[in-house]
Amino acid sequence: MLEAINLSKSYNGTPALKNLNLRVSPGEVFCLLGQNGAGKTTTINLFLGFIEPTSGEAKVDGRSVKAEPLETKKRLAYIPETVMLYPNLTGLENLDYFATLSGKTYSQEQLAEFLLQAGLEKEAHHKRVGAYSKGMRQKVGIAIALAKDAKALLLDEPTSGLDPKASFEFSELLKTLAQKGVAVLMATHDLFRAKEVGTRLGVMKHGELLATLNADDIAHADLEKLYLEYMRD
Repeated sequence: MLEAINLSKSYNGTPALKNLNLRVSPGEVFCLLGQNGAGKTTTINLFLGFIEPTSGEAKVDGRSVKAEPLETKKRLAYIPETVMLYPNLTGLENLDYFATLSGKTYSQEQLAEFLLQAGLEKEAHHKRVGAYSKGMRQKVGIAIALAKDAKALLLDEPTSGLDPKASFEFSELLKTLAQKGVAVLMATHDLFRAKEVGTRLGVMKHGELLATLNADDIAHADLEKLYLEYMRD
């Protein structure tokens, strides 16, 4: 569903991403691990078409992001560290607006069901988003992905700043989406959460993907040890 082929990005001759080769299949949660500047956000932005590659190619559902930007965006949903919603609109109104932007039309009952599936309690549906916690905003982001019927979900540090309960709930939602066949690519610093939710883990440093691991094949402590070894200069 998501594929990077020798994908590279440089700024004024300085490489931010170097020859990335990566595939994320439907139903898979691939977690990109690494420090700031490792190339994680650059990778996400290239798949979103926010920036153009210096060389190589990003594909979504077999389509080139560069050649077919509108078609690939239709298949994607994006949840950044802080979900950008309209604070003066309710959760339901935000969902209705963003669903309409993606060409979908739903009844109020259907929109409410998406919010419930995303874990947002019914009493919050008609409250203004300006009063929402970060975890509640993330749930609206998940509801937007559900309403859009996205085939792939891109996330950039989505659990940063969430309390343990909200982080756990968010991870469970990601697992549910993966079970429905959504391909998930998540950039994160959270080794524990990555191990819990991920099916595969990629360690990045200085724009390079240094290692790819199956989450089930490594224990938490071993993952932390391996990660710290890779981070050494």
